[in-house]
Amino acid sequence: MPELPEVEALTGFLRERLVGRAVDSVEIGAISALKTYDPPPTALSGLSVTGVHRHGKFIDLDVDGLHLIFHLARGGWLRWNDTAVKTVLKPGKSPLALRVRFTPNLEDPDDESTPGFDLTEAGTKKRLAIYLARNPSEVPGIATLGPDPLAEAFTLEVFAGILKGQRAQIKGLLRDQSTIAGVGNAYSDEVLHAARMSPFALAAKLDPDQVRTLYEALQNTLRTAVAAAAGKPAKELKDAKRAGLAVHARTGQECPVCGDVVREVSFADSSLQYCATCQTGGKVLADRRMSRLLK
Repeated sequence: MPELPEVEALTGFLRERLVGRAVDSVEIGAISALKTYDPPPTALSGLSVTGVHRHGKFIDLDVDGLHLIFHLARGGWLRWNDTAVKTVLKPGKSPLALRVRFTPNLEDPDDESTPGFDLTEAGTKKRLAIYLARNPSEVPGIATLGPDPLAEAFTLEVFAGILKGQRAQIKGLLRDQSTIAGVGNAYSDEVLHAARMSPFALAAKLDPDQVRTLYEALQNTLRTAVAAAAGKPAKELKDAKRAGLAVHARTGQECPVCGDVVREVSFADSSLQYCATCQTGGKVLADRRMSRLLK
């Protein structure tokens, strides 16, 4: 699943290539992915892209005041084409959910290219979401977002205020989009490893030094990942993300810090990875799914 660093990179990638271009056509391949009906996708034709923005994990194309917004969810991705595919997209069982074509750049007469992009979704659980709205706040997931951790206003004091009184485990809290926008399963694992903190630690019980350590780990982990992803074409972002991970999705491999084995706790539809030496004082956390099987 793309998270804040990858979505930030995709946003910059699209901004660089699309601002100043007009939409030639929009085609829907997966009706279930389209979450709005008014205005219709055809309303974008002939309008120009004036900006591309990120809201948490949402990408927002501002097209002359209408907003084409999408959330890639777990199995979604963006496929860029320097020359738009001309084949008409037909609804069906294809992984293609959306196809957008653009005209030559109106701000650069020498640029006669006609690019486009597709949104695709792998797997059987279809969660990719596409919206066309007059205001981003009309999208429920954006309206309820918490603060962006890379915003200038997201200070240590703000972070401490978010954690204060929270009885939730810190892993879940970092992933809660209404608490902090943009962090998902992968980067919450990475942040907690960098902070040398158990994923099951309770937020309300962290002392001021632990809160500061966690805040710095959050900032450093995300900013390093954003810098690593910046400027890369969309097709390279998945590999760049995997290459930068220390523990997430590395079960059974060596921890790059201490050399201990990376361990996993499995849940119904997800898992977390951690290093016992770095994060839990050597204690191996119970795998909830295996514990139930052994009862």
